[in-house]
Amino acid sequence: MVVMRNFWLKIFIAAISLLNLLTIGPAVVHAQCDPTTTKGSIACGTDNSAGVPDTGTPVKDLNTTITNIVNILSIVVGIVAVIMIILAGFRYVTSGGKQESIASAKNTIMYAIVGLIIVALAQTIARFVLQKSTGG
Repeated sequence: MVVMRNFWLKIFIAAISLLNLLTIGPAVVHAQCDPTTTKGSIACGTDNSAGVPDTGTPVKDLNTTITNIVNILSIVVGIVAVIMIILAGFRYVTSGGKQESIASAKNTIMYAIVGLIIVALAQTIARFVLQKSTGG
């Protein structure tokens, strides 16, 4: 049981670190943009005279950001679910006929599959809401 707590603690720390990268990364890139100078406006993508198109709108940027976050979280949860299914299968095979171990392994497999279904539904719901709210 202690091993599983450590595993989930490591997964939680990795998820928090990933979220920090997602939130801090754009701020660092944005801080490098200085639209008051020619070089900065080109770096920011706002200088149309230099041939850099300004196609970003706040709604499309928000749509893209939310889509990217949902995709990254879905990948992380999918990887964790696959790892949990593999670990549960290993526990099932090595249970030695103990009913407690078999039941625990079956529950872990079931919860991992339910997690995958929830992630698939979250993807569908997020895309539907974004499509209806942004019109694209």
